[in-house]
Amino acid sequence: MNIHEYQAKEILARYGVTIQRGKVASTVDEAVAAAHAIQKETGSEWFVIKAQIHAGGRGKGTINETGSHGVVLAKSIDQVGAKSEAILGGTLVTHQTGPEGKKVNKILIAEDVYYPGASEPKEYYLSILLDRAKGQNVIMASTEGGMDIETVAEHTPEKIIKEWIDPAVGLRRFQAQKVAFALGLTGMALKEMVKFIQALYMAFEQTDSAMFEINPVLKTSDDKILAVDAKVDIDDNALFRQKEILQLRDLSEENPLEVAAATHGLNYVKLDGNVGVMVNGAGLAMATMDMIKLSGGEPANFLDVGGGANAETVEAGFRIILKDPNVKAILVNIFGGIVRCDRVANGVVEAYKKIGAIEVPIIVRLQGTNAEEGAQIIESSGLKVTSAILLKDAAQRVKEVL
Repeated sequence: MNIHEYQAKEILARYGVTIQRGKVASTVDEAVAAAHAIQKETGSEWFVIKAQIHAGGRGKGTINETGSHGVVLAKSIDQVGAKSEAILGGTLVTHQTGPEGKKVNKILIAEDVYYPGASEPKEYYLSILLDRAKGQNVIMASTEGGMDIETVAEHTPEKIIKEWIDPAVGLRRFQAQKVAFALGLTGMALKEMVKFIQALYMAFEQTDSAMFEINPVLKTSDDKILAVDAKVDIDDNALFRQKEILQLRDLSEENPLEVAAATHGLNYVKLDGNVGVMVNGAGLAMATMDMIKLSGGEPANFLDVGGGANAETVEAGFRIILKDPNVKAILVNIFGGIVRCDRVANGVVEAYKKIGAIEVPIIVRLQGTNAEEGAQIIESSGLKVTSAILLKDAAQRVKEVL
């Protein structure tokens, strides 16, 4: 589960991570009031205005309606109002949102932390995530803060520092020091970075996160270390014990079809193809999508109805798939292990009748327990549903209808 930058920073602050202070706003008036409050608290004369959407590249992204970027600098409180108005309610398009972009409903008004001082401020990259190959968490850091880490990895991989953490032991102080030394820090800045890394790792573990990404981490001109940005991804499988964090979920930032699927206990991921996919099992889904591509089509989604498929879940699956205007055919591929194929077939027939006229062709491939009985139910239903037993038959049916 992704959360907004302002929410991520609130979590980090609770664990002792030093952050760039700011206040969230949903209107221009709230933005101006936030700027006044920040100025009173911090003395900041300049303010950073940041669009709050679940996507990266906001600073380079553009608001369609006004041409403003998603992250802008206001050099006075008077500018905060005008620049906030140019962002709020607009559609921000970045390299991660795609051309459709995302509507900006909230902005973060943050203090200016690039103030003059004894030395030049410096930006770093820092993230913590799970290395599945090693079965350990890994801290990734780089002196190239503010840049996409993918670009750094491609062009200057030697500038990426990695430190793996044994989950049985946890992060040791010497490991945090090792990362700080590798970043070239000394003196007070090194001590502050060590504390920063230790607090960040504690937050990562105790929130059951899948990834923390702070880009940039800033060394201020007076050697303070703080998070200027924060991207946090919480492990969905741990949300049952992170109820407070679950309340931060912003459904308006998520695909509405994926949200609807979750309410029915379905695993759904929207893709860009033209063949709707309904299966029971993730492995079968991957094989089915491969088969669709070999037949000349492109999968429009990943939809796993699970082992307990029944009329209700099948109907919900059909309704969700049919909401995608790109779908030109639907392939239902069920292996009857836990669930019987005849039961699924009855579910397909009942769902078809409840939904009413379905314009796109439906191919149902049933294999496993009571597969023949299931095929007979489909064929004798009188509905515009094509039955298939073998995988190659299903592939041929898909090819014929596209």
